[in-house]
Order: sequence, then C-alpha cells, then structure tokens
Amino acid sequence: MQSPIFGEFMGTFVLILLGDGVVAGVLLKRSKAEGGGWLVITTGWAFAVMAGIFTAVACGSPDAHLNPAITVAFAIQSRSFAKVIPYAAAQLAGAFAGAALVWVHFLPHWRETPDTDIKRACFCTSPAIRSTPNNVTSEIIATFVLVFVVGAFSSKAVAALIPIGPLGPYLVSCLVWGIGLSLGGPTGYAINPARDLGPRIAHAVLPITNKGDSDWGYAAVPIVGPLLGGCLAGGLIRFLQF
Repeated sequence: MQSPIFGEFMGTFVLILLGDGVVAGVLLKRSKAEGGGWLVITTGWAFAVMAGIFTAVACGSPDAHLNPAITVAFAIQSRSFAKVIPYAAAQLAGAFAGAALVWVHFLPHWRETPDTDIKRACFCTSPAIRSTPNNVTSEIIATFVLVFVVGAFSSKAVAALIPIGPLGPYLVSCLVWGIGLSLGGPTGYAINPARDLGPRIAHAVLPITNKGDSDWGYAAVPIVGPLLGGCLAGGLIRFLQF
C-alpha cells in the first residue's frame, strides 16, 4: 500500500487534521482550548507539519512535500514536472479528508458557536484586512521564505557545514512556526494551496450547523500567492544551484 501518492495523501491528511484541529480548539465555543490565542495556533501548526512529514515518509513519500507550492518549486529546480499533478491531487484529497475529520471531532461545538466567520476560519484562511494585491503579496512573501529556506536546509553548502540529516522535519516545523509568528498576521499564512482549498471545499459541502458561506471570493488568493511564491523560490534555488 505504501507509495509516494499515498504518502502525500496521508501526510497532508495528518497535517490538516492537527492544524485545523488546533484552530477549531482555540476558536470554537466550549472547547477546553477556547481563547488559547495565536501562539497556540502557530505552535499547533508547527507540530502538525512535523507529524505530517513523518507520516508521509512512513506511508511511502520520501519527498513529504504536503504542499503543491513546494512540489512546483522543486519541479522547477529539477526541471522534472512528473510529480506535480499526482502529488497535488493527493495533497488536495488529504487536506479535504483531514478537514472533514476535524468537523466530526468537534461535532457538538459547531452548534454552540454562532459566528459563521469563526466556523469558516476552522477550515480555511481569510485576511485580517481584505485587500487582494496586499493579501497575494503576503502569501507570496511567506511562501517564498518557506520554500527558499527549506531549500537552504538541504543545500550542499549547509550539508558541508552542518549535517542536517534526521533533523530536517524538526527544522521545517520550526520554520513554519517562525513564519506563522512573523508573517502570518495579514492572511493567516496559508502558504499551501491544498491546505486552504481542500478544507474550503469541505466547509462548502459538509452539513455544518449554520455555517454561512465559504468565501469563494477570497479563495484564489491562498492558491495564486503560494504558487507564485513557490515558483520564485524554486527559480532562485535553481539559479543559485543549491
């Protein structure tokens, strides 16, 4: 059963289950974690990334991308695009499944939470200040940092100076934590098209009590921004010959 596609599906499934799970725990009414705040959310997402990476590897994907922006970036770096469509499809499906299980896990709490925006925030991102050019720019910058620094972790220069080896998943998790703390405020740092689109679709189709709309008017931002940021980082990594 192990395969790269299954690994990407399972890794992204765990990523979203834990990542959207911490958001739901902090935001939904009568959760014991209610009001935990931004530090709890960013920390939970960092641990979610770590768990997702290990799950993806264990289930057959040594790449453990969990993110179409990363897949595209390293396709640009290597000039091999064979993995882009199958990986992205598996990541999107895993994100949908993870978000659906978050809904099940917090089932009684949706009825207790009257704010429809808060319910949607447990699935997908939205901007603090809605301005499409600025929101796209924020996602480009944050995703560029994610992809470029991940590339730096595995670069020849870093490997020669500081052997990363098995520390890779922990370092990537710390990087995502840092991005959330430093750059996540404007848009909620989707930095991953599958992370936002899969759960947004789940929000749209699941019978969530009084859920409101899924904000499809914003949905292109956390897709286009991360993909552009990933392409820019992948191009620069290739130019610098990491």
